[in-house]
Amino acid sequence: MLRREGTLFLLAGLFVLACTAALTLAPFARANTWGVEPGDLRFWLLPGTWLACALGAHFVARRFLPQHDPYLLPIAYLLSGWGLALIWRLAPGFGLRQTLWLAVATATMIGVIGLAGDLRWLRRYRYTWFALGLALTALTLFIGVNPEGFGAELWLGGAFGVFLQPAELLKLLLVVFLAAYLADRREQIFPPQAAPFPRFPYFLPLLLMWGFSLLILLAQRDLGTGTLFFLVFLVMVYLASGQAAYVLVGLMLLLLGGLFAYAAFDVVRVRVEAWWDPWDDPSGRSFQIVQSLMAVAEGGVFGRGPGLGAPGLVPVAHSDFLFAALAEEWGLLGMIGALALLGAFVLRGLHIAARARNAFDQLLAAGLSALTGLQALLIIGGVIKVVPLTGVTLPFMSYGGSSLLVQFIMLGLLLRLSGSQAKRGL
Repeated sequence: MLRREGTLFLLAGLFVLACTAALTLAPFARANTWGVEPGDLRFWLLPGTWLACALGAHFVARRFLPQHDPYLLPIAYLLSGWGLALIWRLAPGFGLRQTLWLAVATATMIGVIGLAGDLRWLRRYRYTWFALGLALTALTLFIGVNPEGFGAELWLGGAFGVFLQPAELLKLLLVVFLAAYLADRREQIFPPQAAPFPRFPYFLPLLLMWGFSLLILLAQRDLGTGTLFFLVFLVMVYLASGQAAYVLVGLMLLLLGGLFAYAAFDVVRVRVEAWWDPWDDPSGRSFQIVQSLMAVAEGGVFGRGPGLGAPGLVPVAHSDFLFAALAEEWGLLGMIGALALLGAFVLRGLHIAARARNAFDQLLAAGLSALTGLQALLIIGGVIKVVPLTGVTLPFMSYGGSSLLVQFIMLGLLLRLSGSQAKRGL
């Protein structure tokens, strides 16, 4: 298994190195001559930092979890390296920041891997963890800032140019809380005797904690994360109950909530109208989605090549619309490759859930996998106009230090779960 992981890391490293070399040569290819100045060579920090992080994660995981899943780490670092190359190409300043965040995220994940004991401490203090996440997110209502100086103030901090988005942490803590509570109360909430509805007294704490998080997100106008919370909640309830009726009812409620949000919030109305008919106002409210669709179309099957497209014409291409930049320069094959890697990550997480030794581990692994998959589907669907744009990040790839940090914490937890299964011979 370790040899398999090493081989996959080698392939991922060669890919990241090739991306960096392509960015170095891109200015000469665009000018069709060697007689031009080279581009920003700072992006050679990318392969060096990436290699140090990947090797550190590989050796620490091998030391503390010798039988961990051999696919998760290579997939995560390949996606992260690919995303870093795209961010460096689009916005070198943000590329440098994201490279530093990769080092911080890797160090944090290594800390999660090296923690002694199992994950009972995570389960035991579920209310404490979730209350902490709610409190930090609520703080943004009073002292929140926006690094760009305008728009929704969803971040805390600002010292030394470091900003944290508590809603990203809250996503992880929501899954932890749901997994712990449902594992402990599954029989009381969903009794085995065929009952049409869950037992409300036991279901109420779940609804209250989830409802508080949604209220805070609605107050912030962070509706994309609110939608993600709702979908994760539905998935976790379905996994605990095994009844598809809850999902159908939940989707109907989501539709009703969407209609209410469309009537109550301008930001939702603008996004829905831009999604429904982007060509009605292509230079105004629909400018982002129109530019995104043009970038995707421009990429064709094989793409224009790394560094050779014009994805910078898409606003916020390094963050919300990174997938459009990938589509233009890597084409349909690149899109399929990114989707395949994200899908493989989710499937490995579900494989870990299927082999879990108890209900908490099962629900935690499945919830973390579902969170990653749903988040990817929401942002990719928004970029290619399948669903209205939500503004969440593309896991492991888009610019966002808080998102990358939380994603690597989730990766560390999945590695812990897979390693503990192997120790018990599961």
